[in-house]
Amino acid sequence: MGGRDPHEKNRVATPLELLFDLTFATCFSFAASQFAAELAEGRYAAALLGFGFASITICWAWGSFSWFSSAYDTDDWLFRLATMVQMIGVLVLAIGLPPMFASIERGQHLDNSVMVLGYVIMRVALLSQWLRAAKQDSARRRACLTYAVTISIAQIGWVALILARWSTAGALILGAILVLIEFAGPVLAERKDGGTPWHAHHIVERHSLFAIIALGEGVVGTVAALSAVVEQQGWTLDAALVGIAGTGLTFAMWWIYYMVPAAEVLERHRDRAFVWGYGQVLIVTAIVATRAGLHAAAYFIEHKSVIGPIATVLSVAAPVAVYIGLIYVTYYYLVRCFYRLDAWLLTAIAVVLVASVVAAQSGIDVAKCLVILIFAPAIIVVGYEGLGYRYEAEALA
Repeated sequence: MGGRDPHEKNRVATPLELLFDLTFATCFSFAASQFAAELAEGRYAAALLGFGFASITICWAWGSFSWFSSAYDTDDWLFRLATMVQMIGVLVLAIGLPPMFASIERGQHLDNSVMVLGYVIMRVALLSQWLRAAKQDSARRRACLTYAVTISIAQIGWVALILARWSTAGALILGAILVLIEFAGPVLAERKDGGTPWHAHHIVERHSLFAIIALGEGVVGTVAALSAVVEQQGWTLDAALVGIAGTGLTFAMWWIYYMVPAAEVLERHRDRAFVWGYGQVLIVTAIVATRAGLHAAAYFIEHKSVIGPIATVLSVAAPVAVYIGLIYVTYYYLVRCFYRLDAWLLTAIAVVLVASVVAAQSGIDVAKCLVILIFAPAIIVVGYEGLGYRYEAEALA
């Protein structure tokens, strides 16, 4: 475990990494379903707190493995067994999501004990990997040990959190501090001994595959909404519109994700990886939230929701707006260019988002309002494929 070549040609995700990714589909499914149920009941604060906590936890668990793997994947039997242990921890983490949401809903102490157990299992394996790398890659020993120390400190804090049985408010405050410690670990470690040898193209591909798993939840949300319409009304125009809306949104969000030339920029400017990597947590969260919004729309169509049509449309429009905004911020941060075309596109997108909410307020069916939302990411697709790709080539040059 002496470190992979950061400039290795044709580096791609391994079958083991793909298998590892599949365990997170369960986490996303649980988180999105719980989020949608809370939204449908009108418990917005509990929904946002629970989903935000769950999303950061899920994404950080995935990122901790993937960035280590990009730098030190030996694919030997020790690495494979350690990965299997981490997969077990991910499944335990998934099981702990519903109790965590329920505890926030009740307003009692934050019940994240099962989630922490999942993290303990994952980190026993991950910590052994970092210590192994520290021993065998002497040139980057300090960087590897910094990762090991920060991971240990944070994990002790998470265990102490559940043993003390803090109130929800106190637990969230301490949790926020521990999250900052978690996020500070890579920043501190990568500044020692030149950092770890992560591969720019490989890590960008890994994050894109993670985003696809999240987008897959958009398909699940579409099926839920479509099933609700068919059950209530049969195969009607609304059923077709819901299917088009969910599929169109998911496809357009996938399309614009790959417009950001992250690999090309990070290969040249490795220092920009921190902001880009942390931004990916928010981007994936917005993707899964869109899936939850579609599921909330299904509850509304089935008359199992206490919220109105405006709130239902907003449950989809808001995460779509956040997603588009994050894509633009990420793009600008990487390429450091903003053109007049971008301003026009963002204005048109804002008009579409407002139009979908106004349509709901005017009494137009939720299914038709969701179709309007497709045009928000579609505007970027048209703008990029028509002219934007030339500006991107110019910026990269």
